[in-house]
Amino acid sequence: MKKNILLPTDFSDNAWSAAVYAFKLYAEEQCTFYFLHSSKMRVSTMSNISNKLTLIMAENAKKELSELKAMAENAKVNANHSFQIILSTDDLEDAMETAIQEHKIDLVVMGTKGTTKAKEIVFGSNTVTVIKRVKSCPVMAVPDEFDFVEPEQIAFPTDFNRFYGEELDPLKRLSKLHNSKIRIVHINKEDDLSDLQSYNLAMLKAYLEDYPHSFHWMPDYGKKEQAIKDFIDELNINLLVMINYKHSFIESIVKEPVIKKLGFHPTIPFLVIPSNQK
Repeated sequence: MKKNILLPTDFSDNAWSAAVYAFKLYAEEQCTFYFLHSSKMRVSTMSNISNKLTLIMAENAKKELSELKAMAENAKVNANHSFQIILSTDDLEDAMETAIQEHKIDLVVMGTKGTTKAKEIVFGSNTVTVIKRVKSCPVMAVPDEFDFVEPEQIAFPTDFNRFYGEELDPLKRLSKLHNSKIRIVHINKEDDLSDLQSYNLAMLKAYLEDYPHSFHWMPDYGKKEQAIKDFIDELNINLLVMINYKHSFIESIVKEPVIKKLGFHPTIPFLVIPSNQK
């Protein structure tokens, strides 16, 4: 089935690196990739800029988008890949929401950093905003200058407090595409599960029955981000998948001030699936 993938870009190296990751991740799939750039500027900036200059900037952005499209076409990852460009004057989140609806987008792929690349920033402000706002499809954040590695090992941290159904379809599709092993990790002891958690664990086992998977129990030593990082290192995990819901770990990350050392610096691509539950 053809995939529609949205690639927001600020024309940084990080944005291109994320796009290349997406091309390679779906190298065997028929896909249309949409490069999206938002040329909207802050009101304070706009007041000092003439209409003529605004038009010139929009023209430049359009030219850069066309160059990106040409670069992607020359990359020739797959003859079944096609590329489109979208230049929007809306702010990034609104531009993305419109594109997601209009083009039936299955996945957003973007870099974790913007043009600043400051080391202390975990996620760039655009990435944080997108993870918070986009509720209609998964978002994948790719670390700066990440070289493509086939996701043979996928980590899925869960506390088993929630029942997962079709929310896990993007995880299952990736596992099937790359024959990936799904490593479900729970930070706590297996003996400490409540009845609800035990039920959800049993349902998750049934739901992933046809996919290679295993369950892992990590000691709770205070910081979840450290436990997840250790798990990624120990099992050579290539992709981290999380579901974003109220009070989830990923929500706590993106709620923090962006410029703050959280100890959670993603070293591998990170797929955030929005929850369809209240």
